[in-house]
Amino acid sequence: MMNIENHPCFNKKSCKDFGRVHLPVAPACNIQCNFCNRKFDCVNESRPGVTSSILSPDQAMDYLAEVVAAKPNTSVVGIAGPGDPFANGDKTMETLTRVRAAYPDMLLCVATNGLNIHPYLDELKAINTTHVSITINAVDPEVGAKIYAWVRDGKRSKGPVEGAKVLLERQLAAVKGLKERGIMVKVNAILLPGINDDHMIEVARTMGEMDVDIFNIMPYFPTKGAHFEEMPEPAKDQVRELRKAAQVFVPQMTHCKRCRADAVGLLDDPLNQKLMDRLTYHATTPIPLSSAPKYCHEDGCCDEDAYAFNASAPRPYVALATREGALINQHLGEAEELHIYDLNQETPAFVETRTVPKPGAGNARWHNLARTIKDCHTILVSGVGETPRQVLGAMGFTIHELNGMIDLVLMAIKKGESLDHLIVRSQTSCGECRGTGTGCM
Repeated sequence: MMNIENHPCFNKKSCKDFGRVHLPVAPACNIQCNFCNRKFDCVNESRPGVTSSILSPDQAMDYLAEVVAAKPNTSVVGIAGPGDPFANGDKTMETLTRVRAAYPDMLLCVATNGLNIHPYLDELKAINTTHVSITINAVDPEVGAKIYAWVRDGKRSKGPVEGAKVLLERQLAAVKGLKERGIMVKVNAILLPGINDDHMIEVARTMGEMDVDIFNIMPYFPTKGAHFEEMPEPAKDQVRELRKAAQVFVPQMTHCKRCRADAVGLLDDPLNQKLMDRLTYHATTPIPLSSAPKYCHEDGCCDEDAYAFNASAPRPYVALATREGALINQHLGEAEELHIYDLNQETPAFVETRTVPKPGAGNARWHNLARTIKDCHTILVSGVGETPRQVLGAMGFTIHELNGMIDLVLMAIKKGESLDHLIVRSQTSCGECRGTGTGCM
């Protein structure tokens, strides 16, 4: 029989006896946090929110059956990314609905940033979702603006100031809506030294006033490639003192393990290699974890065989270079990041940004980029050098040099329409200078 007290994250007393499994069915995210660099894992690291594979709802159900058989004390099925569950609402709700039908006594849990959960509140209640975790790092938009690079509201991206304001409004509405529906709420607040540490008690006070069930001050985990990568991890004494002060307003979680998006087993269980292999087996690319191509947190950290590029793996995405997020208008060699889009949706959907390896490594730069965007079939840029064109072309990437609105170009590719009218034309100088015909100053 279902017992809502058997959630190991919400109830410390149950964490030694009951486990959880996170099904990584939600790759897209609708915000960019400055502390986050959402890449797949490599064989040498394990960090919060990372996953080794992405599952479809069908694959998730097959994998879940194996987990339940191997670990019958699994009491919670959760979806925690690696993006945001409600930036992938259809996949999230399909998976949860199927889990509820197959395992009527299982606790259902979702971890979200809260931006887009509101349209799904009644549906979550209807399938008896028991627990939701929302990450709320600030209750003041001015503080939030230091934490978020952008927030994507529907098809529109908002900058730090406007985005933080919209995000906070949605988060507070989400907490209210969940509590009204009798769903238990945990709020995670990531402690970022020098950013929100002085603000953390105000967050706790606000959550207490909203009757949040439990509050988790989660120490920042330094992540290479993130904007805050040089920020130090908070000291344990600081975390302890803040939790002590915050518990005046709201019950505290003190046993958080900063889980992966594909976590499985008890909170204290080490990474289960056998179940990780099964996870990868059920994924679109059935390659054992020990030899799967990975995104690494730094060049050269993996064994060369484990880090090999797999040209035959499925490639559902498109990568493009843009200066402001609206136009394809940047040369590949100048780009510091590429925007990743999924063309398999009704309209092309933004997935995430990925960092382009820095110059100075010769051909290795483009081999590393190929690994970073290994799930992309096409690269859209305003220009590309001959070397990256040859290296990436040999690895199966289609490269288009063009200029245009991102939405229009992606829809044209999706429909198989000609891109000839968008191709970048050679420019010639005026003869009076060494310019390239873009205008004399």
